[in-house]
Amino acid sequence: MQTRINAAVVTVSDTRKADDDLSGNKLVELLFSLGADVAVRRLVADDLQHLRDTLGTLADREDINLIITTGGTGFGQRDNTPEATLAVIEREAPGLSEAMRRETAAMHPFAMLSRGICGIRGTTLIINLPGSPNGVEECFEVIRPVLQHAINQIMGKKEH
Repeated sequence: MQTRINAAVVTVSDTRKADDDLSGNKLVELLFSLGADVAVRRLVADDLQHLRDTLGTLADREDINLIITTGGTGFGQRDNTPEATLAVIEREAPGLSEAMRRETAAMHPFAMLSRGICGIRGTTLIINLPGSPNGVEECFEVIRPVLQHAINQIMGKKEH
């Protein structure tokens, strides 16, 4: 039996407002197309401590098993999403990040500049995506085929 994906979408930006969060909107649309529920949606400034607290609090909720962030993964001085994620995860999931970078860099060399990471805290998978709507869609499509299986494994469902 498959575990229902209950997601939180976290947009990390100092400049976006809820009404112009195109990347967050795209991510919600993609999650719905996967059959996932979006239980929470947050817009968080590029502040390391606040983002770390937000990710930790969301990951510890029993009703959320997937957090996907958008934004804050580049080389900018206020791009703190990978550091905040590393501070809260218990186990890394590097294959997801590696696959996204490999596939998208083949289309766009600047994708090599993404520092996004993926990892697990408790029973929650945390995935960092880029901040652009196109980057969100391209990266999501790379990991789409394995997301349900990943959540099932994290939740202890055996389907091998």
